[in-house]
Amino acid sequence: MPAGRPSLYCIEIALLICERLAGGESLRQICRDESMPCISTVMKWNREIPEFSQQYAKAREDQFEHWAEEIIEIADDGSNDWIARESESGRIDKVPDSEHINRSRLRVDTRKWLLSKLASKRFGDRISTELSAPGGGPIQVENVTESEIGRRIAFALAQGFRQGPVDPATGR
Repeated sequence: MPAGRPSLYCIEIALLICERLAGGESLRQICRDESMPCISTVMKWNREIPEFSQQYAKAREDQFEHWAEEIIEIADDGSNDWIARESESGRIDKVPDSEHINRSRLRVDTRKWLLSKLASKRFGDRISTELSAPGGGPIQVENVTESEIGRRIAFALAQGFRQGPVDPATGR
């Protein structure tokens, strides 16, 4: 058997890749192992082998859940937020470890950003749009006949599609 990374599709390796993805590891981390194929090989399998593609997609969904759980753990873990520092007088004071706190914030923000982009339906911001009439009141709905629509279109064409709303009754 030739030395080097595996490149032929192997069910056992494919399952191991998916298992590690689901456990929160990045594909880059996984593919750094000499026993694993390179990223381009995994991406080729994903494009060309339907059974792997399905497993990979499910593993990514599980990975997103794992990252969401990690966000809670990182945010709740305050164990390294304080360090003991000796003052000039020899007294030991506990002070905030800004570096650790900022690193934790970065870890949480990175996972939140990735989840909002890669799994936006589940983890993205909810955006809603509300329509209202001028002054914030309800929009008035009007039943218009086909002939009235035709008349309004003809009027707009005759006006040369002027910018802004045109009142068909007054022409202004």
